Amino acid sequence: MIGIKGAGMTALAELLSKRGTFITGSDTQEVFFTDRILKKLGIVYAEEFDAKNIPAKVNAIIYSTAYSKEKNVELAEAYTKNVPVLSYPEALGMLTREKLTLAVAGTHGKTTTSALLADTLKTTGADPSAIVGSRIMSWEGNALSGDGDFLVLEADEYQNKLAHYDPFAVILTSVDFDHPDFFLDRDQYEQAFRDFVKRIPKHGVLIYCNDQSSVVNIASEAVCQKFSYGFLPGADFQISNYTPVEMGFLSDKDAVKQSFEVIHKEVSLGTFHLKLAGAHNAENAVAVLALCTFLKQDLPHIKKAFEKFRGTERRFEYIGEHYGALVYDDYAHHPEEIRATLLAFRELYPDRKLRVIFHPHTFTRTKALLTDFAQSFDTADEVYILDIYGSAREVQGGVSSSELVQLINRFVPGKAVYAPSEEELTEFFEKEMGRQDVIITLGAGDVWKISHALVKKDNK
Repeated sequence: MIGIKGAGMTALAELLSKRGTFITGSDTQEVFFTDRILKKLGIVYAEEFDAKNIPAKVNAIIYSTAYSKEKNVELAEAYTKNVPVLSYPEALGMLTREKLTLAVAGTHGKTTTSALLADTLKTTGADPSAIVGSRIMSWEGNALSGDGDFLVLEADEYQNKLAHYDPFAVILTSVDFDHPDFFLDRDQYEQAFRDFVKRIPKHGVLIYCNDQSSVVNIASEAVCQKFSYGFLPGADFQISNYTPVEMGFLSDKDAVKQSFEVIHKEVSLGTFHLKLAGAHNAENAVAVLALCTFLKQDLPHIKKAFEKFRGTERRFEYIGEHYGALVYDDYAHHPEEIRATLLAFRELYPDRKLRVIFHPHTFTRTKALLTDFAQSFDTADEVYILDIYGSAREVQGGVSSSELVQLINRFVPGKAVYAPSEEELTEFFEKEMGRQDVIITLGAGDVWKISHALVKKDNK
């Protein structure tokens, strides 16, 4: 497995390993949460790419789509062998045809929704397998290898990986244009989802968000059974009485952060409690409820699963305190994700100062959505923007973080500050923060290092 430390690759390795497959692999020396998982599984891997890493006797080679044969010596060598060479989505696609695959797709909310779905099915006794794109707080990693009929899959649309999967059920959370380094325009992006839902068999099901017109339009093309969810009237599973819990100056990461009621066929299914913040997570939970209802899972067990679920790494993750300030980290890297995440923070902490550190991810996304990014920080009090975290797969440049700062300040003068380095920003916050602050690191890059460094310093 070339690029074995990737979250998806490690999860796939875990499922294959527990089926009796002998696995080796390779990756860089950089340490990820997956290193611990691979070592626990007893999987041997090299921390460099070298053609000699490929065993003389090998039955198949799976590679991360982060690599190409032009830029990776192992992948180039792999194609000289007389064995199957499969990309990660191709290999995963084979698994989706072996079990009843429950795929969670959409621009936002995939990780939390798929993790909650898998955790709920585990609680109801369905014993699912699962592959999720981030470490789950209550698991020892990001995969489950169960003996049940279901495979829960976080289905990433990037590079149209969706084309390789054969789902029995799909949760479609949202569709907002993204990944402009691969999809030419919004129509091509949406077409990937249209093609995906069309492949759900007639006896399968599509669970879709009723609150977004693009999702509703895409759902109309599916030929399977369909159920909608959301806040707006007309949803098959409608959210009512949404109540966020103000945290004030508390920092209890396990506190209940919201409750809501769900109405289905004009009948209340009761009140549900979550330790997750934000209306978007109420929607994610109700998507899980709708699918589990279709799968005839026990409602009391579903409620119990919701109440105990603690979330996933880098999704509204509480890191700790620093001089009385609360420090959080979140993966939000799209304007709609940022907007929803910051609104959730404001609901929890209405009287605190929200100080956001944002690390833009990819030049192509930043350039294509620049105006949307500039208007996504309305709920924050202060915004600090780091240099763009580029992708190895894109041409660098074309836009800068300074441009984003200028555009934010055009709307609200003095709100945004350009910060050239993580080290300087960490030193700044070490001195310039207090008990009234909530510090939030946002982005898909390595901005999380700042939040962890601040708490670590405070703990010394």
